This record gives sequence, structure tokens and C-alpha cells, in this order.
Amino acid sequence: MNNNAQRLIVALDLADPPRAGIIAEELSPLGVGFKVGLELYMAGGPALVAELASRYRLFLDLKFHDIPNTAAAAVREAASLGVWMLNLHASGGKAMLLAAREAVEGLQQRPLLIAVTLLTSISDHDLFETGLSGSTTENVILLARLAAQCGFDGVVCSPLEIAAVKAAVSKSFITVTPGVRFEGAEKNDQRRVATPADVVAVGGDYLVVGRPITGAADPFVAAGRIIAEMEVER
Repeated sequence: MNNNAQRLIVALDLADPPRAGIIAEELSPLGVGFKVGLELYMAGGPALVAELASRYRLFLDLKFHDIPNTAAAAVREAASLGVWMLNLHASGGKAMLLAAREAVEGLQQRPLLIAVTLLTSISDHDLFETGLSGSTTENVILLARLAAQCGFDGVVCSPLEIAAVKAAVSKSFITVTPGVRFEGAEKNDQRRVATPADVVAVGGDYLVVGRPITGAADPFVAAGRIIAEMEVER
């Protein structure tokens, strides 16, 4: 196990709880964390989340986005499952973010609260189509500052905004980064991507990698390659 391995979060994005459990068990000696998103959550439910959280560092990626009371209740329930990290959409607004933070205050094992800025599948053109002004980077910075003001631990952002977020908030503000791909690899539905070395070089804290690992012929080898590519000076 090494520090870079601990910064890798493997996204178990598949609707097959037994297979997800096998992959997690296979990769656990590396010391990586794991992510449960909507697909696996719908297939396995809270019981699966609690089981995985009891064995591994688990990031519950359900991106809560609702009225403050409902979001806070959902966060409270998620925290009771023992998850290490969970997230909400920063665009839910200040009242929602504050309610979520208050929901976990005082817990003996408080999960890290991470705000989603803009999905890594979003481009400047997509923002324009939704009527939002400004570039993706400008919007990510705006939402990151809001999350920090509300007492969140960090944000989800693409690799391309890590440096800007750190500069706008602080170097200690956590960045969780999807959209990580090997050099020359297929981007799938991601738009704003970078390599593992690129993410580490700009100070990224956690890298979320799914299909390049879970879809590989040998997930253990693929995860090891990601970790090896993170071996650069920060």
C-alpha cells in the first residue's frame, strides 16, 4: 500500500452487486477506496452500501439535490450507513448545503461532505444550452467557493479545474476528480479529462476511476497501472 493508492477511488459503476463485491475484495490489498453510484445503489440498496462501508473506505455518490429538509434527511441516513464520503450538488444552493452540514454535525464518525460542481460530461456549449453564463471553469469556481462557505470539505470537479479551485479556496480544500483516463484512451461520455499523472501534478487529492479498471481484463493490473502513473512529484 502507498499514499497514491489511498488517493485512488475505484468506481463500482455496475448493476451487479456480487461482481462489485468480487472486484472490491480483489483490489482491497492495494488500499484503494471505492465508490457506489446510482447504478449499483439501485441494484443493491442501502444494505449493500452498509456492507461495503463496513469493510472499505466508501464514497456514496448519489449527488443529493433537493429542498433543504429532504436533502438533510437523506444525508443523515447516508451517514448512518458508515460511509466515508458523500456528495450533494452545489447548485442546490446555500440553504441546502448548510442543512446537509448541520445534519452530520456532532456525529462521532462524520463523513466527508463533498459538493458536486459541474459534471465532467458538461462542456461550455452545454452550459450555454441550459442558459447559464460563464465558462465551465468560472462556474466551478463559483460553486466551490459556495461549498467552502457552507463548511464542506471539498468538491467534485474535473481535472481541468483542480488548480483553479485550489487557488480560489485553499490548497487544503479537497478535490475529488472523475474523468481520469490513460493517455490516448477512449473518453466514453466524459468531456473534461486528464491522465493520472496530470491530476497529481496539479495537486488533485482523490482520483475516481471506473471503466478503465472495472472493464479491464485484469482490474488489479489496471488499478496498479493507475497508481504507478500517479508517481510524480507534486
